[in-house]
Formats: sequence, structure tokens, C-alpha cells
Amino acid sequence: MAHDRVSVLQALETQGVCPVFYHPDAEVSLNVIRACARGGAPVVEFTNRGDFACDLFGEINRELIKTDPDVVLGIGSVVDAGTASLYLNRGARFVVSPCLIPDVAKVCNRRMVAYFPGCGSVTDIGEAHELGCDIVKLFPGSSVGGPDFVKAVKGPMPWVKIMPTGGVDPDEASIAKWFGAGIVAAGMGSKLVTDEAVKSGDWAAIEAKVRATVDAVAAFRASQKG
Repeated sequence: MAHDRVSVLQALETQGVCPVFYHPDAEVSLNVIRACARGGAPVVEFTNRGDFACDLFGEINRELIKTDPDVVLGIGSVVDAGTASLYLNRGARFVVSPCLIPDVAKVCNRRMVAYFPGCGSVTDIGEAHELGCDIVKLFPGSSVGGPDFVKAVKGPMPWVKIMPTGGVDPDEASIAKWFGAGIVAAGMGSKLVTDEAVKSGDWAAIEAKVRATVDAVAAFRASQKG
């Protein structure tokens, strides 16, 4: 898979589900990421958590580039341009923030890397578009209006591409509600990659749950055509 900005955006929209994940152990993280990829979600958001997380990310991504070149690993919870640069220099293919940070957008644009800023209002979304952001992260998705907010925004601004994180569950009812409102993808954390499966090393369970969720999104999309 190509890892240019356009290809990354297309891959994310195609799979529809972006696993959001962090673990301090590199081997565990590699197993989870590979399970997600086998399940049909090779675009994965690793979360920036604490000291030395960027070194851990670099170790994981260096290995993936050698063994799993189709994996598209991005970084989330980035709140300043310096941190974004650290991860870009470790091969991050996209950057996600909980809020809109113009300096991060500029750093990503210089490297032609996709930036998904957290937005909670139409003003945020408009500013994100001015900064060159293709997809905006609705965060926290369930607390800023949910699917009704998405529908309301897409009325006057049908070009908006929204990816909520928080509030979208890996089940058919939740997927139908959110994707029916018009989102292009959804970030999913511990409800998709469960703590139980990670602790027990049940990579097959993670793969199966990701596959079922990706398939549910594809099935809903297919049902809306024609």
C-alpha cells in the first residue's frame, strides 16, 4: 500500500473503522496491530501516552515497515507541533489531536501528512478546512451532539468528512445510526480492542471483532446504495 496522504485518506475511508490503541509493550502492540490489519483495518491509530511513547512508536513502526508494509500507523492525542514532529520523524502516516491546533496542521502540511483535528463545533470545522484538513475528528463524539450533530452540519456543509471518536460502538445499530448520519469513518478504542483480549493475548478474538465491525460498515454502506 502506498503511504502518501491521499492513499492514507482513501484507506481509512474504505475500512471505515479506525482502531485506537496503546500498550507499553512493543510485542503486545505489534500483535494487536497485526490482528487489526488481518481483520481488515490496516489503518491504526496508536495513542501518545506519556514519557518515551515516541520511542516505543518508533520501535513498533520500524518493525512494521519491514514485516507488514501495508499497515498504516498513525499517532493520536498529539497536542503540540513539537510532538507531531517527533512522530513524523518516526514514520507516522497521520496525526490526530483531541482539539484543533493550527501549528500541528502546518507541520503536517509541510510533510504532506494527513491531520485529523478534534472539532466540537461548526467554527472548529471551518477553521480545520482553512488549515487543509480533509477529515475532522468529532470529539468527544457522544458529548457534542452525536449523529444529530453530524446530520445538522452536513445539511449546509455536505462536503464535510467527519470521523467521530467516542460514542460509536462496534455493533450494527450504532454503526447504522452514525454512518446513516453521514460519517466517513469512526475511531474505536477499548470496545473494539478489548482489555480482556489484550491481557489474555487472544489476537484471534481481536481479529474477529475487527473483521465483524469492518464487515458491518461495508454491509450498511451497501444497503444504502440503489
